[in-house]
Amino acid sequence: MITVSNLSKYFILHNQNSAVIPVMDQANFSVSKGECVALVGQSGAGKSTLMRMIYGNYVAQSGDIWIGDTNVVGATTRDIIDLRRKSLGYVSQFLRVVPRVPTRDVVAEPLLALGEEQAKARSNAEELLSLLNIPERLWDLSPTTFSGGEQQRVNIARGFVYDYPALLLDEPTASLDVKNRSIVLGLVERAKARGTAIIGIFHDEAARNQVCDRIIDVTQFTPKVA
Repeated sequence: MITVSNLSKYFILHNQNSAVIPVMDQANFSVSKGECVALVGQSGAGKSTLMRMIYGNYVAQSGDIWIGDTNVVGATTRDIIDLRRKSLGYVSQFLRVVPRVPTRDVVAEPLLALGEEQAKARSNAEELLSLLNIPERLWDLSPTTFSGGEQQRVNIARGFVYDYPALLLDEPTASLDVKNRSIVLGLVERAKARGTAIIGIFHDEAARNQVCDRIIDVTQFTPKVA
């Protein structure tokens, strides 16, 4: 479902005499349907950069990133938007939403974007919000006013409200209490069971061991310095 081939990335610091910072060179791996793969490596090794390239936020210098039959590298903006709407979800560490939009609509948005009826989309959103222990009295409020843990759970609900064929998870259990951590890991296991291909960053080793089928050490893709 996800195939990364000969992927390379560097950054150019234009405000520092155009210094070139190599990040990744010749990355190769694939993720099958129903498989969860963890990215590991020390801080600065390129885990988040790799995730952002897969999602289309960062441009690769060379190589290919296939999500199903779409190559993210070189894809048009329209293709990326369509890919994110139908095939590729991303649960980041940070909730970014339009202010004043009610929480239930924030979570329902991926379904509404696909043409789901509002009542059904909201019902699915409410089911996840309830599962993730977001009190009903908060559902009509903007999540921008919530605590960090509540915002994280809203972000997770939005990422799992639609059954994406491929899913990226950036620290989905960080800062969660034991009860909510267990619920989120259950959602990951359910997604795997229905065939979702998942790439995740899990600093929580126990969580990683529970849901991930294998690990990829991104330091193997670190560019060699002459």
